[in-house]
Amino acid sequence: MDFLILIISLMILSETTFIMVRKYKPMRSGTRKIYVDTSVLIDGRILNIARTGFIDGDLIILKSVLRELQLLADGKDNEKRNRARNGLNNVSELERVVEVNTEIVDDGDGKKKVDDELLKFAKENKGVVMTIDYNLIKVAEAEKIETLNINDLALAVKTEFLPGAKIKLKIVEKGANRGQGIGHLPDGTMVVVDRAANKIGKDITVEFERFHETSAGKMIFAKIVRG
Repeated sequence: MDFLILIISLMILSETTFIMVRKYKPMRSGTRKIYVDTSVLIDGRILNIARTGFIDGDLIILKSVLRELQLLADGKDNEKRNRARNGLNNVSELERVVEVNTEIVDDGDGKKKVDDELLKFAKENKGVVMTIDYNLIKVAEAEKIETLNINDLALAVKTEFLPGAKIKLKIVEKGANRGQGIGHLPDGTMVVVDRAANKIGKDITVEFERFHETSAGKMIFAKIVRG
């Protein structure tokens, strides 16, 4: 009987040890510091990228970036408020990702502009700035600071959609031009659908016609498939 109790105790101990190891997040020191800007946290694709283990450095989030997100999250603009709250949630999720080390760094009293702080820290620590903000990228280039643009990564590994491909798409808002409706692919790519302004809130079948791709993002133009 004593032997049986010993065996059961060892089994429980081994299961507990396994759970502790599985939940433990090791601190990994990368080869470089990657300073994440507000636009990347709002965008959210950084989470999936981090989980792949391809990020080769430590993700650094300045407190001024968090303050900017908080300011937007407390604002009156519904769309910006929701996106900023999503950005704050993404920060929490990044801290739980075991494949990358994420650090929150205090950068002072917040009197300087967020972009200026990001560039300053990246330059002083020989790091890089991760952003999808086109203007910030251009300023960083002028300052000889390296940037990582998630839109460039998305272009490099994108799934090829050819003109003529058909998919189901939910129309969520009106487009810039008369009669256009806007939807989004799972990766966030905007799809502009002709004559779909009256389909907001509906799932429709569309056919891709042409594509427009730049470092600032990708846009697809499509038409409704009549059936």
